[in-house]
Amino acid sequence: MIILERLGKTFGEGETSVHALRDVSLTIERGDYVAIMGASGSGKSTLMSIIGCLDVPSSGRYLLAGMDVSALDDEDQAQIRNRFIGFVFQSFNLVARTTALDNVELPLVYQDCPRAKRRARALEALRAVGLIDRVDHFPSELSGGQQQRVALARALVTDPALVLADEPTGALDSVSTEEVLAMFDHVNEQHRTVVVITHEEAVANHAKRIIRLSDGAIVSDQRLTSVLAPPPHLAPRKSIA
Repeated sequence: MIILERLGKTFGEGETSVHALRDVSLTIERGDYVAIMGASGSGKSTLMSIIGCLDVPSSGRYLLAGMDVSALDDEDQAQIRNRFIGFVFQSFNLVARTTALDNVELPLVYQDCPRAKRRARALEALRAVGLIDRVDHFPSELSGGQQQRVALARALVTDPALVLADEPTGALDSVSTEEVLAMFDHVNEQHRTVVVITHEEAVANHAKRIIRLSDGAIVSDQRLTSVLAPPPHLAPRKSIA
């Protein structure tokens, strides 16, 4: 699903330039569950931004499901983000003045999905994360764990093949952390590819593979389990549509 070929990312020019990524080559198969770890400044957030089509590399090539993302313009990359990738962030990134249901519907609005259909899909997504009784609540009326579950429902409502999570448990207590991680496990069991950026070993240990970065380069790549999703014709991914 993801192929990175000698990827580099540099910010700035001349003596003040910063090499955030250096010659990163990486393949992530469909259905894998990968944790990317590293200290602050290691390049892990930059790598996620490129994988998520939020930024472009300075050098090298990025193939996503066979598409050369590096060659696409901003509009095409936005289309890929909306239809192919689901994002979950540490700070939830919910719209404060809208309900949980409206927050989950938002990606479908950008897809011009008919109102009745997007409402049904959003309700099903919230049911899947155990929040069907909170659909009319605003983010301020929800706990941190509940807000992150709304964010996960929003990430899943477009039925993405790839879910990217940036420190998804960083703002949660231990109980909410375990609940959210259990949901990520379930998402991966549905044969979706999951990539989590984290600095926490306990979070990374839920993954099947841990990649560690230091100074913009991969320093280790450890497979925790070899179990990957079977081929699509043997294991169709259940849609929440």
